[in-house]
Amino acid sequence: MMSLKTAVAAPFRQRGTDRMAESEFVVALSLDRNWFSPDQAKTLVDVAASEGLVERDDDDLVVAFDATHTAIPDGFTPGEEILQSRSTFERVLDAVIEAGIEKQTAVAGINALQSDIGVTLEAAAVVYARSEGVDVEAIAADVREEL
Repeated sequence: MMSLKTAVAAPFRQRGTDRMAESEFVVALSLDRNWFSPDQAKTLVDVAASEGLVERDDDDLVVAFDATHTAIPDGFTPGEEILQSRSTFERVLDAVIEAGIEKQTAVAGINALQSDIGVTLEAAAVVYARSEGVDVEAIAADVREEL
């Protein structure tokens, strides 16, 4: 998740804006930075939108987080794995881990909840995250739709 967020932040930081044309964003990632092909950069836009990192507004992209406070490490190059959409479970688990809970502890807690309350893995992950005080409201909305 962090490298996806970093890759999304880079063009916005470079231009000092929170909005740009989608075509400009694709050019920034493919031609300016040479991180992806234009088609891959378009895929990245779709993934970033599905993760709630950018919003489409007509032909523009609006960054949905504070890109100016996202560090871009020297020599940073995102891997192609960020072009794949993560499952709802992976998104919740990443949020929990990012909040400082060990992955093993989180997975064990989620699995226990799933068997205790008899819900989907995704729903158990959301309940677990909330019980740990982790804000996963945007992801929870997706889970509710899937139910």
